[in-house]
Amino acid sequence: MAENLAAIIVISFIIAYLFKYIKTPPLIGMLLLGILAGPYVLGWMDPNLLAISSDLRMGALIVIILRAGFELSKDTLMRVGRPALLLSFIPAVFEGMAIAFLGPYFLPLTRMESAILGSVLAAVSPAVVVPLMIRFIEEKRGTDKGIPTLVLAGSSIDDVFVIVIYSVLIGIYTGRQVNLAWELASIPISIVVGIAVGLGTGAALYKIFDRYNPPATHRVLTILSVAVLLMSLEDLTKDYVPFASLLAVMTIGYIILKNRSRYAHEISSQLAKLWVPAEIVLFVMVGAQVNVKVALNTGLNGALLIFIALIFRSIGTWLSVLGTDLNRKERLFVVISYIPKATVQAAIGGAPLLAMKAVGMNTGPGDTILAMAVLSILLTAPLGAWGIILSGPKLLKQERL
Repeated sequence: MAENLAAIIVISFIIAYLFKYIKTPPLIGMLLLGILAGPYVLGWMDPNLLAISSDLRMGALIVIILRAGFELSKDTLMRVGRPALLLSFIPAVFEGMAIAFLGPYFLPLTRMESAILGSVLAAVSPAVVVPLMIRFIEEKRGTDKGIPTLVLAGSSIDDVFVIVIYSVLIGIYTGRQVNLAWELASIPISIVVGIAVGLGTGAALYKIFDRYNPPATHRVLTILSVAVLLMSLEDLTKDYVPFASLLAVMTIGYIILKNRSRYAHEISSQLAKLWVPAEIVLFVMVGAQVNVKVALNTGLNGALLIFIALIFRSIGTWLSVLGTDLNRKERLFVVISYIPKATVQAAIGGAPLLAMKAVGMNTGPGDTILAMAVLSILLTAPLGAWGIILSGPKLLKQERL
């Protein structure tokens, strides 16, 4: 397994260099490498490595979410509060409703099954969006109006909203008893609890650092370990006290930056170094989840439905930033930033199929939903990443460094 991972990292470096040379985002090359090396194409990836794929992806995601937290200043967050809140659910609602309505005309799905599909496809991918927004923050591009922070904050909450809606719909569909009021209430509860947990944890950490003054490397390892525990805690407490662990992790960085900027800059610098291998692991492992044959089962109709739904999503995104000080070019950039899908679709794309199997239902709709989830990754992750990287320098104003 170690040799396999080492080979993947070396090949990824070569691919990254080649893709930069042809002015293409390296992460697209890493996604393609994962698809090719994964079990559904060449089968070159070690099964033992694939067995811990979810843990590796979670670790890499934690690194980038923490980095995002260390870039969130209080003043910028206050400035983007309202549009960030709107971005956390309006684009997903527009896209999800479009798929729910149009799904039966394009695919062999009922209206309810199409609504489940909409909830699976409606989430933006933090794995793609967050590292690119951090890059723009570091380049001071769009930061005069807090645009990268706006996208970071909105996209982080977007996933919470979509996953809860999916849980409600799949529960109703499979006949599981669902407390609708509690499920819907869990959206704001999980957000508030997640932020509160992050604030408390972050405050405790910087006070511990004040007292014992550990080396910067020890601070980083401590924060990473705590973040992993928080991610695990979400699964243990979801039936009792739901909380958004990704928001909690991001908030740790925010509160340390607000109160101990020296620690924040040191830790952020260390995390930037960790992101080099973490980026490879994240995108290669996401690519390895993609079953190309399954994606092709939906054919042209599936691709057409995804692109039509993206139009509705883009309308919702545009409406979310109306009334702000963003000009048309900057609003267009936010719309483009909300295109990529990967993280949530890779995580829950196969969940409806498993749920249908568990209760003895026809699994045909589950196969279709999985195929659409895979197809959405194939189409939108490269397209969105490309769009963000190419449009950012043209649409966002760069402050003087």
